[in-house]
Order: sequence, then C-alpha cells, then structure tokens
Amino acid sequence: MTKLSVNINKIALLRNSRGRNFPDVAAFSERLLRLGAEGITLHPRPDQRHARYSDVGELQAVVRAHPGAELNVEGNPNDEFLAVVKRVRPTQCTLVPDEPGQLTSDHGWDLAKNEAKLRKILHELKESGVRSSLFVDYDDPHLTLARELGADRVELYTEPYAANFGSPESERIFQGFRAAAAKAQAAGLGVNAGHDLNLDNLPRFLEIPSILEVSIGHALVVESLELGIEAVMARYLAIVHSR
Repeated sequence: MTKLSVNINKIALLRNSRGRNFPDVAAFSERLLRLGAEGITLHPRPDQRHARYSDVGELQAVVRAHPGAELNVEGNPNDEFLAVVKRVRPTQCTLVPDEPGQLTSDHGWDLAKNEAKLRKILHELKESGVRSSLFVDYDDPHLTLARELGADRVELYTEPYAANFGSPESERIFQGFRAAAAKAQAAGLGVNAGHDLNLDNLPRFLEIPSILEVSIGHALVVESLELGIEAVMARYLAIVHSR
C-alpha cells in the first residue's frame, strides 16, 4: 500500500505572509494526520520563505503522537539543514538539489557529478538513524548509483509525468517512469514519488507497482480550497489505499 505524506509548505507560506502563527502549521498537520495522512512532509529552503527550520522539531512532536506516522524533511543539504535533521532525527530525509532562491524543485540530482558529496551525507544520515531518499529524474542513466552511494530510497521527480498527463506523450513518459521504478527496485531501493501529482493524475501513476510514498502539497491545498479538506483527503486516501 502506498502512503500519503502531505507537504505543508503552502500552509507555512500562508502563515509567513501575515507575520504571525496563523494558520498554525502544527495544528494543521495534526488535523491532516487525524484525517488519515500517514506522514507530513516539509521542505525548508535556505530563505525559509515557507517552512522554517524551527518547524522541524515542532512537527516531529506532532507526528510522534500518531503511531506509524512519519515525518519527511526534504531540502538541499547545506550545513544548517543537516544540523537540524541530525538533531531532530525525522523518519526520513529527502535530499533535493535546490539552489538558493529557486522557486520550486525542478530537477533531480546529477548522481555521477555529486557522488562524493552525496556518499558522505548519506553516511551521516545513516549514522543518525535517519532513512534517506534522493530526489532523482526518471531518465537519469545513473539511477542505480543511488544505492551504491548509500541511499535507502529515491523519490522520482514526477513533474514530467504531470505536465504531459493526457497529452500524446503521456504514455511514453508513463512507461519511462514505470521502467525507472522497476530499475530502482531491482537495485534494492525503495521508491517514492512527488511533484505536481493530483487527484486526476495520481490513479494512473500508481499503476506502477510498489510506490511506497507519494508526497503531495500544492495540489492538495488548491483542491481543498475548491472541495473542502475532508473530501479531498478522503479521495486521496481512497486512491493510495487501493494500490
């Protein structure tokens, strides 16, 4: 069964826009977990324009109150980010090659180019007891190198799938993601997925076997504005639990 981890960055962005704790990110995460989310994801960037490094410890306490729930902290592994992760020890840390000021994640790691850097960081995460995941492109020819570097999982960057969903290229790209997942799994890697997945394109994507976790935030928040958070959470859980 695939787990749903809700990315709370957009809730944090709303909070930061008014300069006070409203909406309350921890309280909102608590509500999501009570509605059935199996995890909470946050992605603090160096400028902390939405999720903040200070949110990590608070959300860890929220998640720990829900047996079986997981906290996934993702981001570019600068010194401050890694210090927070090693101190708080979330269930999972997803390393993402974001540049400072980048609007949103838009590519996976060049695994071959960053081999030495990633190997060191992945070792540190393992020593801290934190499950590791690398944000990767589905068509990276060095995909299985993630396992050799010490990663536990990869997260497939799904924007190419989402952007082409329903287009003439849709089936070709979907099959590329299916092949990438199979390749990673054969190498001993767990497979997560995320970026621009939504209620419309998620069912098809989860025809790929053994996707362990999907991280969804932006679309879920927008859909909740339209349909209500209870209805949206129920629909996502019905999709992920049917696989």
